[in-house]
Parts: sequence; C-alpha cells; structure tokens
Amino acid sequence: MDSGASDIGGSDLTDSTTDPNDTKAAFTWGHPAIDTEFATAADGTLRMVRLGPCGDTADPETALPLVELTAFGHGSGWSGPRFTGTAFGARLAYRGHRSDSSGGDSSGGDGGGWERLTIELHDAARGLTAFVELSSPTGVAVVRSRVRLRNDGTGPVVVQSVSSLLLGGLPSSDVLDVHRARNDWLAECRWYAEPLRATVADISVDVHQHDSRAALALTGRGSWPSDGHLPMGALTERGGGRGRAWVWQVESPAGWRWDLGERAHGTYLAVNGPTDAEHQWRVRLAPGEEFTTVTAALAVGSAGGAGHGSGLDEALGALTGYRRAVRRPHPDHEALPVVFNDYMNTLMGDPTTAKLLPLIDAAAKAGAEYFCIDSGWYDDSVDGGWWDSVGEWLPSPRRFPAGGVDGGRGAGAEPGAGQGGGNGAETEPGTRQDGRNGAETEPGTRQDGRNGAETEPGTRQDGRNAAAGLAGEGGRKRAQDRPGADGRNEATAARPEGDSQNKTQGRPGEGGGTETGVGPLSDGGIRAVLERIRERGMVPGLWLEPEVVGVRSPVAAELPPEAFFQRDGVRLTEQGRHQLDLRHPAARAHLDKTVDRLVGDWGVGYLKLDYNIVIDPGTTAPGDPSPGAGLLGHAHAYLGWLSDVLDRYPHLVVENCASGGMRMDGATLAVSQLQSTSDQQDPLRYPPIAAAAPTAVPPEQGAVWAYPQPEYDDDLITFTLGGALLGRIHLSGHLDRMTERQLGLVRHAVATYKSIRGDLAHAVPFWPLGLPGWTDEWLALGLRVPDGHERGPSYVSVWRRGGEAEVGLPVGHLAGTGAPVRAEILHPSAARAHSAAVWDPAAGELRVSVPRAPGVLLIRLTPQARA
Repeated sequence: MDSGASDIGGSDLTDSTTDPNDTKAAFTWGHPAIDTEFATAADGTLRMVRLGPCGDTADPETALPLVELTAFGHGSGWSGPRFTGTAFGARLAYRGHRSDSSGGDSSGGDGGGWERLTIELHDAARGLTAFVELSSPTGVAVVRSRVRLRNDGTGPVVVQSVSSLLLGGLPSSDVLDVHRARNDWLAECRWYAEPLRATVADISVDVHQHDSRAALALTGRGSWPSDGHLPMGALTERGGGRGRAWVWQVESPAGWRWDLGERAHGTYLAVNGPTDAEHQWRVRLAPGEEFTTVTAALAVGSAGGAGHGSGLDEALGALTGYRRAVRRPHPDHEALPVVFNDYMNTLMGDPTTAKLLPLIDAAAKAGAEYFCIDSGWYDDSVDGGWWDSVGEWLPSPRRFPAGGVDGGRGAGAEPGAGQGGGNGAETEPGTRQDGRNGAETEPGTRQDGRNGAETEPGTRQDGRNAAAGLAGEGGRKRAQDRPGADGRNEATAARPEGDSQNKTQGRPGEGGGTETGVGPLSDGGIRAVLERIRERGMVPGLWLEPEVVGVRSPVAAELPPEAFFQRDGVRLTEQGRHQLDLRHPAARAHLDKTVDRLVGDWGVGYLKLDYNIVIDPGTTAPGDPSPGAGLLGHAHAYLGWLSDVLDRYPHLVVENCASGGMRMDGATLAVSQLQSTSDQQDPLRYPPIAAAAPTAVPPEQGAVWAYPQPEYDDDLITFTLGGALLGRIHLSGHLDRMTERQLGLVRHAVATYKSIRGDLAHAVPFWPLGLPGWTDEWLALGLRVPDGHERGPSYVSVWRRGGEAEVGLPVGHLAGTGAPVRAEILHPSAARAHSAAVWDPAAGELRVSVPRAPGVLLIRLTPQARA
C-alpha cells in the first residue's frame, strides 16, 4: 500500500503527487507489519526515515541515502571501513516511485500476497540511474531489498561496490547488542553476542563534530558463502521496555559484506554483496547496460509482538515466514518425508550391494520413505582413491556387480571392508567388528563401556563414533585428516555400468514422481539396488558433487578449457579438482546429461548435491572484468541450472550440501528443498547445531542427522533420534545390526515425527533459553503453530548434557493467558516413567526434569479451553 499516488512515464518512474522540480517528496509504503516512511533530505536524496510500526522516525538529514556505491573515479567522502558517505550516494536524487500489490512474489515463492515498491534515483551529471526495489510478503515483518543500476550516460562506469540495503536512524550504539553466528565445518550456527560499543567506541562525537570512522564489519568470501559466519546478523535493544530486534540476511551465493556504525548519535546498517576491496569484484557497465545486486532481507520484531516472545524470537519467526514465501514451491515442503542416508557413522562413502541391501530392508522397517546412497557409488578403485577422478558419475561394477546380488552377502565385498549383513554375521579378516556382544575392536578404537556414565557437556563418551572418527574403517582416512573434504577421501574414477539414455515411460510416482520412467532394469548392478529401494516402498536417492571434475577424470580432457574456472588463462585446481563454470554451455550439457541419466533413466527421486572445495576469489573467463564477478556469475548460473532441473523433474527432491553447512545462504535455500546442517558425527555435539539451525533454515528444510547405533545404549539411541524431531530427520546408522527392541526405539521416534510433521511445516521457532551456546548443559528449541488465537500446539525439544536435573523454560506466547496448558512428552516413550514436563501457569513456564544426562525430551504444549 502506498499513500501517495504515482504513475509510470515510459521506462521511468514519476510521482504524480510532486512537481517535477520539487525534490521534497514524502510518502509511506508497506502493510501494517512493515509500515515504512520515506522523506527527502535537503540534498534531494530520498531517505528511509522509519521502518516498521515500532520504528523510530529519524530526521531525513541524519538518515542514510537509499543507495551507496563506489566506482572508478567516484570513491568515498571519507576514509575508513564504513560503507557510507560515498560520492555517488549523495548525488542520486529522487525521480519517482511506483508501488503495487499482487498475489505472489516475482520469485514464484510459496507465499500469498506481496507489496512492492520501486524507487528511481538519478545522477544527472553522470547519467547513472538506480532503481531501489523493495518488497514484502503481506503480513510478514520483513522487507526485501535490492538495487538495479543502469548506465544512462555516454561513457562506461566501472562499479566497485553497491549496497543492497541501507538503514539509518537505529537506536544509539550505547543500547545495542550485535549478534553474529560462527559457522565452521562440524560446528555450524554458533551465535554469539556482544555490545556494539565493544567495537564502535564512544569518541565524544559532540566534541569532535564528526561521527566515528569505526565500524563493525563482517564478510563472507569465496564459493562457500557461509564458511566462517552465516551471511546474517542481528541487533537487539537493551532496556526501554520495547525489546526491539532487527535481523538481516544477505542472499548471496558468493561473497557478501555488512557493517554497522555510529551516525548522528544513532546507528546505521549497510548490507552489500561482493565488493572490490574484499572480494575482487567489480562490474563494467557500458551505456545502456544494467546490473542488479544480490538481495538482502531485514526482519523486525519487538518483545510481546505477534508471538509474545522476545524481539529476537519475533524477528527470526518473521524471517522464517519470509523464507517460505520466497522459495520455490515444492510438495516436499508439506510432505516432509523421512530420509535415510547411508553415510553418517555408517558406510562413510563405502557403499556396496552387499552392505546396502540389509540397510535398505532395515530402513524400510524403521519407517523411512526415501533412501539415499551417499558418496562412493561411482568408485571402482581398490584403494578408495576416488577424490581426484570424479566427474563421470557412472556406477562402479566392482561395488555393484551384475548377475545377481547373493542375498546381500559377499557381492562386492572385498577383503578388508566390513560387511553390513547384520544379525551377528562374521566379518572378513582384519575388519572392524560391530562392537556388539563384547566384540573386540581394532587397536586405537574405542570400546563401548558407557554403562550410563555422565560426562561434561560436549565431551565424548565411549562407543559414540564421535567426530574424531574410527581410524582405518574400510581403509579410509578420518574426515579431519583432509579438512574440507567432508570425510570423502582421495580417489580414482568409477567405471561405467550401462550409460543408457533410452527413456521409457514409468509407472506413476516412480522415482519420486518424476515424469520419466526408470528404463529397462538390469539383472544386477546399481539399478537392481535402486529397484530394491522401490520394492521396499521408498524413493531412491544418490549423492552427487556436480560442480567438480577430478584432475584424473576423463571429463577433464573432454570438456573445453573455457568450461572450467581459470585465472590468466590457467585452469584452476583445488584439492585435485577443477571447478566447472556453469555459464559455459558444455559444462551445463555435461551436468544435464548426468541428471537425465540418474533421474530420467534410473528413476532416482532424490539428489544430495554436495560441494567440497572452495574457490576464492573466483574466475576470469573471457569477458569477466574481475574474479569476483566471475564467481558471482557462475553461482547464479548454478542456481539457474538447478531451477531448470527442477522444472524438468518437478517432484525431484534436492538437498543442498557443502561439507555440511558451508553453503547455507538464502539464495540457494530458495531453490533447493533441503539444507544439510552439519557433518558433525558426535551425538553430544549436534544439539546446539540442531537447536540453532532454524535461525538460518525453516524447520522443514533443515536436515538433521539421527544416527543410532547398535552399540549405543537406549538413552543414547533416543538422544540422537530426539535431536532431529523438530527438523528434517536424516536417519542413518547400522539399523540392520540392531535388535528388535532397539529398532523399536527407532520406529517409535519416526512414527512420532510423522504424527507432528504437518504442524512443523507451518510453525515458527522460538528459543525458551535463548539461542544455544556450544557448551551449554541445557538447550531448548521451540516451534509454535500460529493460528491467530494462540490455541495451536507448540513443540519444545529439550536437551540435557549435564548440570542440574531440572530446568524452567519460559514460553512467552502461552504465559499470561491464564488458560490451562496440557504438556505431553512425545519422545522418548520411556521418559514418561522417569522424566517430567509440567506447565506452571503462575510463572508462565514449562518445568522439565531429566534425571540422566545425556537426555532429550520432545514435549507438546496444547492450550486448553477454560472450564
């Protein structure tokens, strides 16, 4: 909604409420949740002076211009790390605006109506025009922003940086805390907070008549956009009673930057995609050419808002709704099927027919609906050395022999590799025993021996296959022996097993509902394994690392040099791999052929797309003005390719992975259906990742590993299962070796998940104990189902890793209503006998007791009608 009428004159925007010579425009835009006010400063630049119903109204002279940018010959007005005060920013004068309402976003997302606003700014002397494009899902307290530049001048302009979102007029730095999330391999989503004044010192601005030059800046670099930190940030206000919060994300699949600083006794926020200084990014605009920035999104919240929680919870809840509104629609977002993946703490990249068949049967019995064969299915080497020879993506006949599968025993099992036959079957000489019934383990590996002993938070207990891994298992190195490789070690090429491109019309629903059939079946090989998955009522899936080609792969010589990342004409190599450039038609055709074979011919309905190298700063293909521009161009082309794949196969489910969560960015999340949250192998280390994942990913898209093992006791089995129940279960573990009683624990957890997943798809998160710390003894994640009357259910997962046996959990949206609340322990079932969850109406909190650590509870809270 726009309070000032406007129309469009030709390709430009004009505001019919103002005289063309009058630069003093003022108007409001938005909807009640994000009502926004604009006013013009004395220099003719338009400023956002208020954002949201709880925002303060700033003086236009102290608010920021809508766009800041630097270009060759046009730098900043002062020196320092702050992205404010640029020469162009002060010259881009307001020319007009246009607003409209519609039933959907241009991204084609899941959401309903949208409000949109486009503001035109122009520098008459240089001929540069900027279009600030704002949008917001109706009823959601989030504004989305990007900037489109057009060179209307007579000469070229080389842009070095341009803002995606600018906001001034925030409260004083004296009362603000800044929140960031460390995001490292095996340790994702670790939020921490500090006063903004810890970085931006009080310099006595009035004495110096000048703002501080200091800024708190954060950047993400390279082709892993969330390596180091999530591309997010937040501010929370201390005191004042309003408890306001601002949370933002940079939707860049490549580099990004944001900074905070002091301005006119208030605080500003500047959000950018890649820049020349940090990412070697720049773009040259010839006359008539355009460039559009990456998108940024900003959510606002206040204490006691719609969900009656903290301002930070409210803003993160709004961001969850926004993410659902902008993503590509897909049936997976509502169905939330249970996925079994053979990798984590199980086959670890060493699948064979013999190992998979019993796992497939056990996964089906446990209630899995998808079964994904992870890495290694293409490896035909004898030493597991496939790392630097991948790229053909053809199955290994050694691992998946034709001519029958021998009931799952022996076929494809070479000496030195453990069998997965289960039920006490003996292993080959020299292999690791499964650890049950007191079996010995290899020297240096751990015995079970847990016997219920407690440990300090975050420490490992015996028998848990923790992050250190099991040295020597299946002849593979430990994951951390090659950082960034996601535990998948050096390699040789896989040999083909029938690369038929002949497609036949399949039965409805086969291959996860793909529109092409599974093709003629072979009498063995990987196709027989995929058929076994279908026979057990599950959809088959495969792991794929599409963007890389090993230096020893035949594909490295078959594709033209221009199909790969390069610098100064030299093909780049990283960890024995080349990086494809998806802007080149040959690279794209190679991947299309691969996907059409796996999905179209074989009937695969799930692809786990991994990415285990990082390229920084990028590539300089012919026509690229800078490496950073080449990297951003490829990243956008990759997402375009992935969108086209999903257009061809609308029911294909795609999981985004990059050594766990190293590519957890909003741009990729909007295209893929699932996001890997971590590669963490220690069940005691995973809870803070699982509890914080909804800050970055909607719950129904956040894949959380649950890897129960036969050597675990019942408490540890239910602990690892319980951690995934408010996300997307990614089940793993040697289920085929479990007793019926142990498998019953798994079945109960999966059934519990299926009974609540319909609510999870629409719930928004809250954190009764605040965002989790890495070593916290107690952690809690809540999901509430909004229904407009606070009568919908809420779910709370509570983990105890140490400390006292009882804790109180404030639940703001249920407190103060005076209505009774029913508390039910849903998981684990045995916990009902020794744990407790009781609603305290006077305190407005849930009292929880867990007598043993580690322990976990999933609790449902249901408001009851008054008597």
